[in-house]
Amino acid sequence: MKFTLYIFLLSTLVLHSQTTVTATLKTSSKLDVTEFVDADNLGTTYYINQNEFSKQSPQQTLHYTNLQLGHINDVNTFNPLRLNLFYRNFNTIIILDNRLAEIFKIDFNSISPYRNPSHVSTGYDTTLWLFNDNTQQLELFDYKTNTLRASTTPINSEVLDITSNYNWCWLLTKEYLYQFNYVGSLVQKIKNEGFTKLDESNENIVLQKDNELFYLKKDTSSFIKINLPDLLIKQFLLTNETLYIYNLKTLNQFHLKTS
Repeated sequence: MKFTLYIFLLSTLVLHSQTTVTATLKTSSKLDVTEFVDADNLGTTYYINQNEFSKQSPQQTLHYTNLQLGHINDVNTFNPLRLNLFYRNFNTIIILDNRLAEIFKIDFNSISPYRNPSHVSTGYDTTLWLFNDNTQQLELFDYKTNTLRASTTPINSEVLDITSNYNWCWLLTKEYLYQFNYVGSLVQKIKNEGFTKLDESNENIVLQKDNELFYLKKDTSSFIKINLPDLLIKQFLLTNETLYIYNLKTLNQFHLKTS
C-alpha cells in the first residue's frame, strides 16, 4: 500500500513539473507607436502615440487628445463602450465611448473625500478599481454617484500593477499578488517571485519577470514559464488564448497552448 501511494505521489509530481505553456507565432506586424494598448479579434488596435489615444480598425482610425491633461498614464479597454484614460499628473480619469467621444470626466481634486489613485482599472457597471495612495487601500469607486462600493484593508507594499474584469481585481505588489472579489474581499494571496507587470483574460494571468513571461492558470497558485522565442518584451497583452508582445517596432501575436 505504501509503495502504491509513493508511486502515485511521484507520478503526480512528475506530471505537474512537466506542465508547459508554449507560444506559437501567428502573425507579426509593424507598429511604431509610443505605447501599444490593446487589440481584439475583429482587427481593432488601440495605442498611444505622443499623448494621443487612437483606435484603429480596418474601416477607420479614431483619435482622442486632451492637451490640458497632457500625458496619458494608463488606458483600460476591457469595456469597449466605456474606455477609461488615466491622467495621473492631474488626478483625472476620462471615460470615452466606442467613438472616442468623451462621456464622463472624473476629477478627484474636486471630489470629497480627496483621493489620490496611483493605479486604475475597470470594474462592473459604472465602477472603477482604484488604488488610493492616501489610504493605501484598493477601492471600488462608482464614478456616477461618487460613492464607494467596496474597499480592502490597507496594503503596506509598493503597488506595481493592476488588472481586473467585472468580477475580480488582481493587484500586484512587490511582495504579493492579491486577488479580490467585487465586494473587496481577499480570495487569494501569492508571494511575488520577482514579477513587475501582469495582464488577465478569462481569469488566467500572464506576468512579466525581467524579459520572461509566466502563466498563472485560473484557480491555481503555480507560475508556469511560457516558452517563447528570443525577443524583447516591452509590452504584452493576453486575450483568450492569444498573447500579444510588442517590442516598440513590431507587434507579435502568439497562440498559447498548455500541455
